[in-house]
Amino acid sequence: MRRSRIVTIGGGTGLYVLLQGLRDYDVDLTATVTMTDDGGSTGELRDEFGVLPPGDIRRCIVALSESPELMKELFQYRFQRGAVAGHSFGNLFITALKEITGSDERAIREAARLLNVRGRVLPVTLDDRQLQATLEDGSVIRGETNIDIPKHNGRLRIRALSLNQPARANPRVLEAIRQADLIVLGPGDLYGSVIANLLVTGIPQAIARSRARVAYVVNLMTKHGETNGFAVHDFVKTIDRYLQPAKLDYVVFSRSRLSPRMRRVYAKSGSEPVRFVQSAIATHPAQFVQAPLAASGNYLRHDSGRLAKVIWALLQLNNQVTFVER
Repeated sequence: MRRSRIVTIGGGTGLYVLLQGLRDYDVDLTATVTMTDDGGSTGELRDEFGVLPPGDIRRCIVALSESPELMKELFQYRFQRGAVAGHSFGNLFITALKEITGSDERAIREAARLLNVRGRVLPVTLDDRQLQATLEDGSVIRGETNIDIPKHNGRLRIRALSLNQPARANPRVLEAIRQADLIVLGPGDLYGSVIANLLVTGIPQAIARSRARVAYVVNLMTKHGETNGFAVHDFVKTIDRYLQPAKLDYVVFSRSRLSPRMRRVYAKSGSEPVRFVQSAIATHPAQFVQAPLAASGNYLRHDSGRLAKVIWALLQLNNQVTFVER
């Protein structure tokens, strides 16, 4: 009997957290990673060497690695001084493999093999593209970093997200989606980590054609410049717009309570817990799952174990999840 197949689609810390939890389950796992990051070490290596953005790939490889902890720490190590200050060892490693093999795909595959990755890590596209956002005042913000850390008026809503040129989907990703039993979108930045993947030609169409059920994991907090004031249904409505035809089967969310101190800290950056308005999802065809998913700590993050447990329950449909009644 074959193992169940899960395809995750996202990027950034959110995807890293999800993969850390799913690694412990007996599933055939494929991580599909956004390729529009252009900041920090990733952006410098992308500009200088023409490598696909290595940062999110590196995180996914570490999340799924079964290598000793020291090897994973080495891959995540970031130099603090000298000519390589600001670069992580893993980013440089993947870039060096690209120079040796002459191929981004081979570089990622070899890095995954050397770190004994359980599953597959695939770039959503092999094309070099830039993310751009059109704001409600008509202005266009170019580059994922400029969208992520707004230098413009962050209170302006994003009206549309696009790529500077069309991008073709990685054929291996399309095949993974075709064979999947469950596709998981998020968690992660709504635009930069999740929707950026849905802009790649062929990805929404492959999801629509797949027999897989599709789950979307909503963020715990809003983000200044991207999702100011968003509630759960706003995230879902936005995903539906780019996932055409809309095919969400499950929406996973958590209602988070912050201490007064944490609320003040997040308020300084323009963030607040994502609200849930039950009346706003009354006619949506997806089933909504509310679960306590926040990890303990000074910052609000998804707990990898709790999140993976919910995803596993959705895959099995073994009555371990309770859907929101409407």
